[in-house]
Amino acid sequence: MTLDSLHLLFFKNYDEANLALSPHINCFIGENGSGKTNLLDAIHYLSMTKSAFAATDAQCIKQGADFFVAKGLFSLPDSPTPDTIQCSLRVGQKKLITHNKQPYERISDHIGRYPVVLISPYDTDLIRQGSEERRRYFDSLISQLDHSYLELLIQYSFSLKQRNALLKQFAERHTFDRDYLQILNEQLVAAGSQLVQLRQRFLEEFIPIFQRHYLELADSRESVTLEYKTQLIEQDFAELLRLQERKDIALQRTTVGPHKDDFVFLMNDGLAVKAFGSQGQQKSYAIALKLAQFEILSNSKKHKPLLLLDDIFDRLDERRIKRLLQLVANHTFGQVFLTDTHLERTDQALAGLSEQVARFRVENGTVRPL
Repeated sequence: MTLDSLHLLFFKNYDEANLALSPHINCFIGENGSGKTNLLDAIHYLSMTKSAFAATDAQCIKQGADFFVAKGLFSLPDSPTPDTIQCSLRVGQKKLITHNKQPYERISDHIGRYPVVLISPYDTDLIRQGSEERRRYFDSLISQLDHSYLELLIQYSFSLKQRNALLKQFAERHTFDRDYLQILNEQLVAAGSQLVQLRQRFLEEFIPIFQRHYLELADSRESVTLEYKTQLIEQDFAELLRLQERKDIALQRTTVGPHKDDFVFLMNDGLAVKAFGSQGQQKSYAIALKLAQFEILSNSKKHKPLLLLDDIFDRLDERRIKRLLQLVANHTFGQVFLTDTHLERTDQALAGLSEQVARFRVENGTVRPL
């Protein structure tokens, strides 16, 4: 799969941008703050219908504008003609995602069609931050692989939102509706129990792939793994909700369920990577997660995802950069997009590669071929 062209209007710091892209390697060169990462984020938006960095869609609209448009032309190996994907948002309106000019009935139908993997300096946040960050990462990955998982996740999130609203209503109105609460409990249990099973099944395939990539990246030979931590393995979800009912009413929120699960990152016989891993080990762990993500998506989709490499030359040591470039040289990856501040460094790093390389200069929200 390749992204053949990219067109932007009022996306982040760009008034307008039009790029014809290489099917192999694309390098965005510019100073920090010039807009290099915003180009990667636009590609991520076209694939995932959301920004990888902005908290809200509205933050993707250029300051002073009232809308943005991101449009890309995707070529798939099993399709005779390219697909045109457009994402747009106007202030005060819902975002619109179109496939060959036809809007999706549900935006979720787009997820997984054009897979993407982003390796960025923020990847170690998966290790350092809380469980919500890790759930979001794995939910996004599994959703690209399995549309039924995404549907269950949407159902669960909707029922959870309704249940929390009802609990808040109980407190505000000093009422209690047992029948409605039971209906919402049943909806949560039906979707949530399946989510847990699918997460467990996914990790059985994912962990060996991840461990192999870590060994290829790491300086040392420490063992690594990850564990899925959920209350629902040993206890029935419906019973848990019943036992926690008084606490939920008092706190006005649902305190048990898959939305409280965690993915625990471990090394060397059960030590937490967050507490005991060096910076280098944490970086290797995070990159290994992303490389395993790339491999498992490639195997599932039968075509390679887009790979976005943000600031790897500034933030990674020579060993890890060399490993990533070896994978590029071995045609492990398909189309690659990378950012850097120094053209000479990028040219030197890519000098041994036979692939077609396109270079772009990025300056203050403008981009042009070199």
